[in-house]
Amino acid sequence: MTDHTAHRRPYRREAEEKRRDDLIAAAIALVSEGGAEAATVRAIADRAGVTPGLIRHYFATKDDLTQTAYRLVMERMTQSAVEALSGAAPDDPVGRLAAFVAANFRAPVLDPVNLSVWAAYLHRSRNDPTINAVHQTTYLAYRDQLQTLIAALPGRPVDAEKDRRDAISCNALIDGLWIEGAALPDAFRRGEVARIALDAIGAILRHPLPSPPDI
Repeated sequence: MTDHTAHRRPYRREAEEKRRDDLIAAAIALVSEGGAEAATVRAIADRAGVTPGLIRHYFATKDDLTQTAYRLVMERMTQSAVEALSGAAPDDPVGRLAAFVAANFRAPVLDPVNLSVWAAYLHRSRNDPTINAVHQTTYLAYRDQLQTLIAALPGRPVDAEKDRRDAISCNALIDGLWIEGAALPDAFRRGEVARIALDAIGAILRHPLPSPPDI
């Protein structure tokens, strides 16, 4: 009996994790299609193929679920940009910054679903302290990573305050181009938005950035 139970536990845990992931995916899809208001308990349950009551098994409230979905979307975008650093040599700070920037302008970061979820919750962040906190935390995590990469550029004087200001400027530029690229994907040639971002950030930092091979 004990052995039989032990064999079942990993499967049950994986099934529960998948069901939770399915609920989050359903919430993301609904928000991207119709805004935060579209992600009702009934709609999420229907999309995930479960009963509404089951949502309470995984999340304390519907807001807890949708906030988790928003946080996941934001964290995944930053993580995708960080993962792009593995394609640049550790001793190539210019190439690492270029890889990080360029990653924002291709899938999975440059995606209309991400844009829709971001826009829906950016609006709500004005009046929802929890959403505001998620926005602030994920924004700072991304900006801090950008600041670290900027500070590592060769020949750059040690000046944490200037690194911070430049990271804010570069982040704003990336955000603006990301919005346009995700909203109007057919308005730009392949790799064009990434190249514009690299050129503009290179001008801000007075350090030309190369095009990674995958743009």
